[in-house]
This record gives sequence, C-alpha cells and structure tokens, in this order.
Amino acid sequence: MTIKVGDKLPDATFNTMSPEGPKPMTTADVFGGKKVVLFAVPGAFTPTCHNTHLPGFIQMAGDMKSKGIDTIACVSVNDVFVLNAWAKQTGAEGKIVFLADGSADFTKKIGLEFDLTARGLGVRSRRYSMVVENGVVKSLNLEEGATVDKSSAATVCGML
Repeated sequence: MTIKVGDKLPDATFNTMSPEGPKPMTTADVFGGKKVVLFAVPGAFTPTCHNTHLPGFIQMAGDMKSKGIDTIACVSVNDVFVLNAWAKQTGAEGKIVFLADGSADFTKKIGLEFDLTARGLGVRSRRYSMVVENGVVKSLNLEEGATVDKSSAATVCGML
C-alpha cells in the first residue's frame, strides 16, 4: 500500500552521521512535534539526484525555514557513509538532514520502492517530496519517471 495524504508515517529507524559516527534516528525523532519537508532520491551522486533534485533544496533551505519548516530531510536507499560524503561534497551539511535507509525498510513500509536490480542498483526509492506535520503526511508530490517537477524544492516551497 502506498502512503497517502493524511496517513501517519510508519515507525522506522534511519542512520544519520553525527560527530561521533553513525547514529540511529527513529521516525519519532525526525518528525515528532515538527513540520518537516522530506524528499527522497533514488541514489546519492546519481545524475538527476545530484545535479537537479538536491541542489534546489540546498538553495531554498532558508526560504523553507522562513515559512515554518523545522527540518528539511533527504531519505535515500544508501548507506550513511555515502550520504555523509554527499552532504559534505554538496555543501548540504547543516541545511539538510540525511536519512540513510540502507535496506529500504522505511521506503518499503510507505510503498514507494522500485526495483532497479536489472540496472545494477538494487531496490531504490521512488522520487518524491512531502510535507509532514508531527508524523502525518500533509502533502505528497510523487514523480513519474526521471523528472524533478512535482517533487522539486520550488514546488514544495510554493505550497508552504
């Protein structure tokens, strides 16, 4: 079943990077009592994710926060070390919280996985963005194909 507006996010645990190393964060830690913009990418460093999707959220982070967003988070079916390197290389540190969903547990629970095994990438997340308030999905912008229109930072910021 695919998550929809009005649904509560399922319990899941992500890995994030802290100064002490990898640290688990639960859905409650990330979304509890907060207004969060969450966006998902199929993979860190992949062309569309790296060149188009992530940069918009980095550039518009201040605008989103000025409109009442507490946290901007990116989830990807990558390990925490890859996401940490991506955050450093792109200048996203301190602007975006990177949530490693290495085994796609969260992604599968919300029904937004797709299988790219034939292309050597394994199970990945579909591209989307959502606004979540206290763990409840308030808007969901799901992409079809390799575009970044519905899930872009500009689209999300315009909805806030």
